[in-house]
Amino acid sequence: MNTELFSPGPQPGQVRAADGRVLTPPAGWVLVPPGDAALTRRLKAAGPCWLVQEKKGRKLFSQGLWTEAGQVERIREQLERERASESFARKQAAGLERRERAQEAYVEDFQAAVLGFLAFHSRYLELAQEMAEAITKLATPVGSGTVARTQRIPVEERAQAAVIAWMRHQTTGYDNMVIPRVKGKRREVRRMLAARSQQLLLRYRRGEPVAPDCPLQTWARTTDRTGLRS
Repeated sequence: MNTELFSPGPQPGQVRAADGRVLTPPAGWVLVPPGDAALTRRLKAAGPCWLVQEKKGRKLFSQGLWTEAGQVERIREQLERERASESFARKQAAGLERRERAQEAYVEDFQAAVLGFLAFHSRYLELAQEMAEAITKLATPVGSGTVARTQRIPVEERAQAAVIAWMRHQTTGYDNMVIPRVKGKRREVRRMLAARSQQLLLRYRRGEPVAPDCPLQTWARTTDRTGLRS
């Protein structure tokens, strides 16, 4: 096996094996930090190497790759030559254009899904459109880490979750709440606020009259149309 998996060791320059042993990388090896996916792939393929990963919550984060220094230098130089070529530049430009088109299409689809979830009565259609634009702008940027970027659930469910999250921050006092550090308490508060938000949305779907101090009306008056309060 070219690549072995480890967790960080107790001291810099050490790793911990799955069986608990603390090891020091072989002489002449260096730690290559994460961030260059192409370099990491080629080093793994060339092997041997040690991949260091740290678990935080349910996610694993790379802490770098240990491997022979000469091999790192050779593959880095190879990549630099390739990246300096015209063909690589054309490939990068084409890839960027393709990703931009895909992002534009996704933003459009996501905003439509948000509008579909809001489903406001025609008397509140303008407000629904403003909300959909604000929510989409905040939720869809690449790398934002929001629920809108996950591929694990349908876009309709992503839109619903994004609306509820947006309302939690924009129309409730959640951000200023002092929530006891008790397991499950924050989740309980979020569920309570989500239920309130759903009830508020229902009024707009039915076209019922709303008071001027309704949280959504207040947002509409004070927003700068970026989704944030002025």
